[in-house]
Amino acid sequence: MAGKNQSTARKIWQILSSIKTGVILLILVVIISAAGTVILQRPVTEPDEMQRAYSPQMLRLLDVMGLTNVFHSWWFITLMGLVSLSIIAASIQRFPNSWRFYARPYKSTDETFRKALPQQVQIPIPEEEAGLAAAERALRRMRITPERIVGEKRFSLFAERNRISEMAVYIVHASLLLIFMGGIVDGLFGWNGFLMLNRGEQSTQVVLHDSSIRHMPFAVRCDNAGQENYADGSPKKWWSQLTVLQDGREVLRKEIVVNDPLVYQGVRFYQSSYGSNGRVEKLILTATPAGTTNLPRDVAIGPDETVALDENTTLRMAEFIPDYVVRDGQVYTRSAEVENPAVHLLVESKSSGKAVNVWLPPIPGFEENARSPYQFQAKDLQMGHFTGLQVSHEPGQWTVWAGVILMGFGLAVVFYLVHMRVWIVPVRNAQGQLMLWVGGAANKNKDVFEERFRKLVKEIESEIKPLGAGVPTDATSLVAN
Repeated sequence: MAGKNQSTARKIWQILSSIKTGVILLILVVIISAAGTVILQRPVTEPDEMQRAYSPQMLRLLDVMGLTNVFHSWWFITLMGLVSLSIIAASIQRFPNSWRFYARPYKSTDETFRKALPQQVQIPIPEEEAGLAAAERALRRMRITPERIVGEKRFSLFAERNRISEMAVYIVHASLLLIFMGGIVDGLFGWNGFLMLNRGEQSTQVVLHDSSIRHMPFAVRCDNAGQENYADGSPKKWWSQLTVLQDGREVLRKEIVVNDPLVYQGVRFYQSSYGSNGRVEKLILTATPAGTTNLPRDVAIGPDETVALDENTTLRMAEFIPDYVVRDGQVYTRSAEVENPAVHLLVESKSSGKAVNVWLPPIPGFEENARSPYQFQAKDLQMGHFTGLQVSHEPGQWTVWAGVILMGFGLAVVFYLVHMRVWIVPVRNAQGQLMLWVGGAANKNKDVFEERFRKLVKEIESEIKPLGAGVPTDATSLVAN
């Protein structure tokens, strides 16, 4: 039984550590992430927009599958966990050999290695020490530091550049792990929601995508909000002036726009929307005393606000309807848009204690405008507006950004740093002539390395020529590849 369990565990380990498994899982993560950017996500998208974009059946299916909240769904978090395990398993499986190659590079050569190396050349030299010294000067001129290797019979040279390139794949692996770790932390402990505030209103509650309420340990107040338009009247940008209150004290103020959020205690407030809330802030009226020659005057009044018209008469706004309709003997609100507005005013007499119902515009069956001691005419209407804030708490974002930066470094190492190795050994050829064997290898960009290798050979030749001693001028004729 124990042997069977070990066999099963070994198979699971082999599957997880397989490059094929990691690539398939990584492709799935990329595809699903792309779907999460194409499919409208809650709560970033307003419910009305979601309903306009998808049919009820499709929206219900997307919600059930978790595709309207991809990055917080349990199956996407599980998938990122599997990718992370696959990366860890693949790294553990292959790292020991890579580390041995990195920590203990092959510096000495034998005859078998020299014969098998594709990139090699032999240059005649008068003596061993003179040849090695010339090669050292040539290497330093090319900014490659040589190292003298002590062998059983002779000295040799070893030089290399960019050995870190051999570990580049593990730098990329580490960056992927950081990115997925941040995504998992965000999926488990992060949240996204929506907060709608009117001017002067504050709140500590955020509505999450599942309609639940998240309580913040501080309050956010909207001091002002507005919209800037282009010349044709289309919206240019929305802005909000927000204040953070901690234990009743103002601790932070900031004006935010779409791409410049307010951040406090790891919670980000993004400008998401702006519009009319269907409430009137101020109504400017012209009030003219009935049956007199007195001049009219302007009166500014707000909801449930009482204004004195004279010593005996007051005016109060009882009701404002942005889009009214009369049905079955009642006045109803048809929508929150200011399409067909009506205002209900109460003109009260202090002496009689009676009130007169005034409707603007007059609504037959409801208005008593003719009995009012004042005649009113609407002059201006100032509507209230709301600011829509997308609120998010993403505790794993710093880990994600660290992974992105590390990946940039790792990819730069992968694509731009080439591990070049050069071995230089004095040898005797078949005719017994003393030669300087020069061989090289690179882990990638072989064409570029060949060009650099030829340049190194020419540099060595230029250093050896002054030594004379019957050395042929065309040493490259002795290439042995």
